[in-house]
Amino acid sequence: MGKGGQGYGKEENLSRKPTKSEGSFPAWAKDVKECEQKYGVSRDYGLSTEEVEKRRKIYGLNELDKHEGPSIWRLILEQFNDTLVRILLCAAVISFVLAWYDGEEGGEMEITAFVEPLVIFIILIVNAIVGVWQENNAEKALEALKEIQSEHATVIRDGKKVSNLPSKELMPGDIVELRVGDKVPADMRVLSLISSTFRVEQGSLTGESEAVSKTVTPVPEDSEIQGKKCMVFAGTTVVNGNCICLVTQTGMDTEIGKVHSQIHEASQNEEDTPLKKKLNDFGEVLTAIIGVICGLVWVINLKYFLTWEYVDGWPRNFKFSFEKCTYYFEIAVALAVAAIPEGLPAVITTCLALGTRKMAQKNALVRKLPSVETLGCTTVICSDKTGTLTTNQMAVAKLVAMGHTPGSMRKFNVEGTTYNPFDGRIQDWPAGGMDANLQMIAKVAAVCNDAGVEKSGHHFVANGMPTEAALKVMVEKMGLPSGLDNGSSSEFGDILCCCQAWNNFERRIATLEFDRERKSMGVIVTSGSGSKSLLVKGAVENVLERCSYVQLLDGSTVKLDEGMKSKILESHESMSKNALRCLGFAYKENLPDEFATYNGDHDHPAHKLLLNPSNYSSIESKLIFVGLAGIRDPPRQEVRQAIEDCRAAGIRVIVITGDNKNTAEAICREIGVFDPNEDFSSRSLTGKEFMDRPDQKKHLRQSGGLLFSRAEPRHKQEIVRLLKEDGEVVAMTGDGVNDAPALKLADIGIAMGIAGTEVAKEASDMVLADDNFSTIVAAIAEGRSIYNNMKAFIRYMISSNIGEVASIFLTAALGIPEGLIPVQLLWVNLVTDGPPATALGFNPPDKDIMKKRPRRSDDSLINAWILFRYLVIGLYVGLATVGIFIIWYTHDSFFGIELSKDGHTIVSYSQLANWGQCHTWEGFSVSPYSAGAQVFRFDGNPCDYFQSGKIKAMTLSLSVLVAIEMFNSLNALSEDGSLLKMPPWVNPWLLLAMSVSFGLHFLILYVPFLAQVFGIVPLSLNEWFLVLLVALPVILIDEVLKFIGRCAFRLQRSQAGKFKAE
Repeated sequence: MGKGGQGYGKEENLSRKPTKSEGSFPAWAKDVKECEQKYGVSRDYGLSTEEVEKRRKIYGLNELDKHEGPSIWRLILEQFNDTLVRILLCAAVISFVLAWYDGEEGGEMEITAFVEPLVIFIILIVNAIVGVWQENNAEKALEALKEIQSEHATVIRDGKKVSNLPSKELMPGDIVELRVGDKVPADMRVLSLISSTFRVEQGSLTGESEAVSKTVTPVPEDSEIQGKKCMVFAGTTVVNGNCICLVTQTGMDTEIGKVHSQIHEASQNEEDTPLKKKLNDFGEVLTAIIGVICGLVWVINLKYFLTWEYVDGWPRNFKFSFEKCTYYFEIAVALAVAAIPEGLPAVITTCLALGTRKMAQKNALVRKLPSVETLGCTTVICSDKTGTLTTNQMAVAKLVAMGHTPGSMRKFNVEGTTYNPFDGRIQDWPAGGMDANLQMIAKVAAVCNDAGVEKSGHHFVANGMPTEAALKVMVEKMGLPSGLDNGSSSEFGDILCCCQAWNNFERRIATLEFDRERKSMGVIVTSGSGSKSLLVKGAVENVLERCSYVQLLDGSTVKLDEGMKSKILESHESMSKNALRCLGFAYKENLPDEFATYNGDHDHPAHKLLLNPSNYSSIESKLIFVGLAGIRDPPRQEVRQAIEDCRAAGIRVIVITGDNKNTAEAICREIGVFDPNEDFSSRSLTGKEFMDRPDQKKHLRQSGGLLFSRAEPRHKQEIVRLLKEDGEVVAMTGDGVNDAPALKLADIGIAMGIAGTEVAKEASDMVLADDNFSTIVAAIAEGRSIYNNMKAFIRYMISSNIGEVASIFLTAALGIPEGLIPVQLLWVNLVTDGPPATALGFNPPDKDIMKKRPRRSDDSLINAWILFRYLVIGLYVGLATVGIFIIWYTHDSFFGIELSKDGHTIVSYSQLANWGQCHTWEGFSVSPYSAGAQVFRFDGNPCDYFQSGKIKAMTLSLSVLVAIEMFNSLNALSEDGSLLKMPPWVNPWLLLAMSVSFGLHFLILYVPFLAQVFGIVPLSLNEWFLVLLVALPVILIDEVLKFIGRCAFRLQRSQAGKFKAE
């Protein structure tokens, strides 16, 4: 066979690239032999090593394309695609050109002039680095999640079985063996069934809620994906049986690969988030404002660089001073620098990045940075049920056993919601140990079972059918009877030690596979004494139909009459109404004579009976019924509180599930989507019922929770689309490939990290590492907090910049010497403003943050009242910085603070305002003055007193600006609350940031080299007293404005209440 098989594996010439027609070979519509011939392979021999190498060159690896994101350079360039940044870039270029011009002319301030553009460029580069780092950080988090899905396959090559071959090594034509628990590694045609039945869970791809039985029979060529019963698809999971398959498509040619491509294409067009739009609009408005102010400055100072004489009523003899023109152009640049919050892009990016880290600690991995802000205005959560609202781990909730007398039954509540055998116990369990009836239930549940439970990290996971795994966990909670307890039952021993003990006691020699007609599974076992029995479990009605007897508590059996049957079915119906999936247990000791000597030998006559599934019903007859168990996918414990939090926060929860209506309604009632006694018939529809309604939007506008069961992917998309059309901000959860389009369509697509497919994750904005609904609610709360904090520091920075603009504008309007130069403004905006602004991002969330309705996505960052407040504050900043400059020149003391100790000359305000005419003043002289260790003399040119001599006045102006902005950051702790109610220590990071900013300011003041670069000098203690005297009133002014705002709000609310009452 080896040689023949080897030749067969080389029959087809695959040395060329397959054409489209070959690539779309409809394997599902062809019989097995045609498929083998097409792919040039024998199921017994598989592909040869040589053939594998040939096909690898043609088909490549079996993996989804990793779509390369933008290059590093492109990512960096994208950081400059912002109005504010572009304005800043223009200012930097102009500053550089002016610095170069000054250098050519031999200007004295060339070092300072070059520092300014360099600092701007450094700001832009740092901002770009932070943005690029976060992009890469999000992708690394996804790469870590991909490790959960590492896959292997069992393959036949060169006539030998190769276990654990990496699935990426598979080629079209490979022969693969699939078993229970395997994840299907490629699209494949089923060649033969090894077991009597073979079922696959493919809901992640097709949306089907139940496992699908597969066959080898061809189907019509035009069948939909759900109808291709002889095909298995990549990414789906085998839940029952085993079979041999032929790989037909790999990588991007698989069904999952096609959807992956569509999602990638859709992802190329994404809208800006609300915050991004607001900042861009703000940048455009800022550009216009800067243009107008610069124009005004030039118009006001036109007389200084452009003069003319009137001759015969017309202007003549124009004189233009290029030097003066350049000076006022520099003032215009200083205005631009003052108006732009240079640190804002970096602070926003940093705040969002810190927010993503906080969310990651709560198991929410944010893939796209701006999504943090969008989360804060979520109004509707469309949630899947399975695995999000529930644990996606089947657990036995109720066990029904037989009583002492015919017709009597015992009911036990089983605790626990996971596959952890130590999670909960069975309530009211008999203290004297297990009676004969409970022992038989445990035996059937443990031995008539193909599933297993393993510990993976901190979690317990099921291998095989989830319902069977739940039964094994129940057996562990039941424990062992005293006669069977061999000391292996220990928390530190085997996870399923009780099940193992039962399997050791009753050795399984044959299996009667589950099929849809019987709806049961049976196993023939032999005990240590050699006696054989049949153990059966399955759908209660079907098992009961084949039962003739019932086992009582003491192990005795009585005939099953109609009365007992009705009572058992009543218990079953009651459990089913509570969304429990029920399984019945039965056994049989008197097997047909053929099985008396049967030990599993394939040559035994009894084995021939087992090869034909049509014989199973007759073998499973005259059974003895022992009890039933109710199993469910239980809701997560924390979900009910999360739903209540959503209701309090004004967020509606809509459950969209593929599960049946009764189960979904029971879960929704239990978790609080519906009230226990509420009539929710009008708010619970199937997907089809909703699509047939003429008033779909009206249905979606209902207050409270909604449920859509038996929903298909297209239903999800339509619901999301209609909600968005109505102005809702929609968060959508999903885990399957079929959920990806709806995830992409939603404002926030949320994928499951554990159960989610890679396609769903790629389509999402956020990934839940724990697949838990309450994590979404926590992320929304964090998003709201982050947005409020961002609003605080945006307003803080904007108000500070309004003050800087006011300062420069007043300087130009009054005609006094320039009090602040661009490099100083840059230092304030970046270094001294940066730490407090970032620290405001750590403001604690308001206690009632999840008790307020969601903000509208089009809400403005700054309303009219807030703008007025900051205009008042900004005007004060301008007056204070310009005022202290004038005070130093014109006063020898101020409010008792002595200022003349340094020896500087006092001039009149008129002289200061007309300093440009100094050279025409007769007898004007200036005394030298000291600043720290330096002495400034003006013997050669007294008029230098208003240029190089203004260094002390400039230092005072800069220090007042820094101090005011530090105190103003305290005002930003709360939008409306007084500092008496929200004191500074509620955010210790802000106090630390203020200390850092003051420390940095002291650094440039008292380190000579830095003082020279920034054009400042050290200040005396008296001068610091003056700085604090001028700066502190900013707190009092804003406290008064906040008080007025609170009073106005209370008045407005009381009037609204009266109007409502009338």
